[in-house]
Amino acid sequence: MRTKPNRLSAAVLMLSASLCLHAQAQQTDEPPQAEAKDPTKEFVKKINDATGLEFWGYGRGGFFSAGKGRLKGGYSLGGDLQKYRLGNEGDNYLEFGIGKRFDMGEGIKWGVFYMPTIYNGKSGTAQAYFSLTGIFGNAATLWAGQRYHRVQDVHIVDKWVVEDGDNYGAGIDDIPLWGYGRLNVALHTADSVDNKNGNPNNAKRINVQWRDIPTNPGGKLTVTGGLISGDFAKGRDGGALGLMHIQKDLLPGLNNTFIVQASSGHASLSGKFYNLDNSTTTTGLLLPPGFGLENTLLFAPLVERTVITPQAGAKQRRILDSVDFQFGRFGGQGLIGYQTTRPDNGPETKDFSLGGRVSYGIAKYTKLLAELSTTRRSTDDQPRQTLNKGTIAVAFSPNTDFWTRPEFRIYATRASWNKAAGDANATSFGANGRRNATTFGIQMEAWWE
Repeated sequence: MRTKPNRLSAAVLMLSASLCLHAQAQQTDEPPQAEAKDPTKEFVKKINDATGLEFWGYGRGGFFSAGKGRLKGGYSLGGDLQKYRLGNEGDNYLEFGIGKRFDMGEGIKWGVFYMPTIYNGKSGTAQAYFSLTGIFGNAATLWAGQRYHRVQDVHIVDKWVVEDGDNYGAGIDDIPLWGYGRLNVALHTADSVDNKNGNPNNAKRINVQWRDIPTNPGGKLTVTGGLISGDFAKGRDGGALGLMHIQKDLLPGLNNTFIVQASSGHASLSGKFYNLDNSTTTTGLLLPPGFGLENTLLFAPLVERTVITPQAGAKQRRILDSVDFQFGRFGGQGLIGYQTTRPDNGPETKDFSLGGRVSYGIAKYTKLLAELSTTRRSTDDQPRQTLNKGTIAVAFSPNTDFWTRPEFRIYATRASWNKAAGDANATSFGANGRRNATTFGIQMEAWWE
């Protein structure tokens, strides 16, 4: 059945078309600012230098429209590498980091850092920690508090594939290794500022990251490892190991990232905790036996009850290759990835992902965007799920490079899936037997550091 856009959708498309025509009218023969410095980064640096503070963060938000009963975003089969995000987010998010370093003399500095978050109106805390640098006479930094290490992401699927943190912990970063990279070591618990239910597993984690090992001209290797221990009702202690090779200028203007990872038990592939037990605490009346209802309500004490729901661990494997490029006006990022997850008490799931996003500058501050992807999910003894998604957009930013932000976009997205995917997601995008959806929106995305 063909979907008919409503009046608002048609207005969005007409506005996009008029803006494209206007941008084409502005087109000149001058090349885009492909080699220009990031204007947002330069602006933030000026603010940091002027105030003595450090600012960094990320934000996105906007207007999202879809047909009646259809999602405004989030079309995905559920795999880590399967939510292609352009025109598929349908949400609002902000994280804003602020920090200050104090110079104590003789090369010693201590710092305090805080990063709150807001997601669809719900606030939280991502980071809150202290640091101390210069004690060892080099770049090594001691830290304690709640901190994450985000090592590598694949932007087009909004996934940090190599990271740790988001919990209370302590460690030392940037230990120099005599020209053979640098070392991070950290200890974490599963508690955090936002973890109101405590740590029912008494889980602990050690993370090691040997980063930026020189391998070849333009190439660097990073090795990551993690060990998890705790009191688990299901599953067992676990571990994670990952190898990542980044090659700059594999071709002029093209970079490549190759990653292989494996994990077991309650360790995740990225290096964090995986599927810890859920703990729910409620407060209510304890009704002692032998009393009538009318007397019980008068004298029953108020107590807290905690219910722990055991969760299983899993054996997981992932391999992916990602490229990003900028050739004059033409830029983009592509991904191919495969991941398997075998829970300790369930069937194995296999996820495949192939897709990419490209940008092309049509005027000094205007670019066209297109994203296309296909994803598959196979679970033992179940039919294979498939989901395809495409997005076109016109965007405005300080220059036309693929990575330049802020970026203001007007987009249209089309997603389609097979019956197996619809049945598996019958409570969301597959409700009422739907097999496709069209969404429209206006979004702005920015990051700064």
